[in-house]
Amino acid sequence: PFMTTRRDFLKQMGTAMAVKAVVLPDDYNQYDLSFKMIVIGDAGVGKSCLTSQASKGIFEESYSATVGFEFLVFNVKLNEKVIKLQIWDTCGQELYRSLISSFYRNSSLAMMVYAINNKESFMHIESWLKEVKLQSNPDIKVFLIGNKSDLEEERQVTLEEAKTFKEEHGIHYFSEASAKNGINAKEVFIEAAKLLYLEHLKYKDVNFQKLGNDKNDVLIPVKVSKKNSNRKKGGCCG
Repeated sequence: PFMTTRRDFLKQMGTAMAVKAVVLPDDYNQYDLSFKMIVIGDAGVGKSCLTSQASKGIFEESYSATVGFEFLVFNVKLNEKVIKLQIWDTCGQELYRSLISSFYRNSSLAMMVYAINNKESFMHIESWLKEVKLQSNPDIKVFLIGNKSDLEEERQVTLEEAKTFKEEHGIHYFSEASAKNGINAKEVFIEAAKLLYLEHLKYKDVNFQKLGNDKNDVLIPVKVSKKNSNRKKGGCCG
């Protein structure tokens, strides 16, 4: 099976700042690593538009609320490694909150989205964060994204408020973005891929358990016990 070490990575990649990122088509079917992430937030903040803009370069003017969830893929090449993000774009309506909880399981990263022109959606982020911590594994990474940055004249949430929230709650990354004009739409998912890749490399010895028989099926890293190399433990991503 494929194995990697942190030393191998540092030798190949240099530093995180030196990583060259190239976004690949969403139907690109060859990759080295795959990570599951979930996109959450209130209804109407533009979660689906943001993921669609990032993965397909498409913005739909007409809004249609997501029912349940949508599945999208974001592929990015970090130097010589292709990372596949399996994105679960969830609905924001309270009616479906119990359904969403099942998608937290085995997610490597949760991207919480609010709209900068909707103060209420920002105030609800704390509730979403509590749900992430309650339903997800303790190692999950959390991003905070302020969408609709193109609506500056309608701004209700300041950058300072969001940055303070990030620092106070130990969130791994914050940025504002615009699904409409594409500003930072791809970048936030590239940063997600970078962080998950680097986090993955904290495992000095990693074996990969393959799901399915196809050569492109998802590979799940599992840490090998030093006491018993034949006994596998849960890995860092799903």
